[in-house]
Amino acid sequence: MPEPEPEAEPWEYSLSIPHDPRAVTICRRTLRLILTMHGLIRLADTAELLATELVANAVLHTKGPATLRVRWSAGVLRIGAWDADPEPPEPPGKLDDLTEAEHGRGLALVRACADVWGWQPLSRFGDRGKYVWCELGVA
Repeated sequence: MPEPEPEAEPWEYSLSIPHDPRAVTICRRTLRLILTMHGLIRLADTAELLATELVANAVLHTKGPATLRVRWSAGVLRIGAWDADPEPPEPPGKLDDLTEAEHGRGLALVRACADVWGWQPLSRFGDRGKYVWCELGVA
């Protein structure tokens, strides 16, 4: 696969998913394919972890559909998940404090593995919700 150039044309993919736990695996595998085809395979393991956590939160903690968005621009990969719940995500705890926890590690992992992360309220097709995102640089 060719190596991406930081100045390469930006691209973006969106995958609309139903409220179904199987969607997490579908998103993870689709993301790996996208990154492989764009020459970003070295980001795939971390990007898959981040997307898995974001999509799993959207599917497990909300009642409606969700969307995975993946965008490449200026050497930065942004991964985000939209869901229909407008409530902000729970603030992430410290990963060290959550090593024995069975739940609640998702955003702590995102915070630990991504260069930056955040969330914003967002409407989609007239539905209110939120968009939780993170970024990975190529550096």
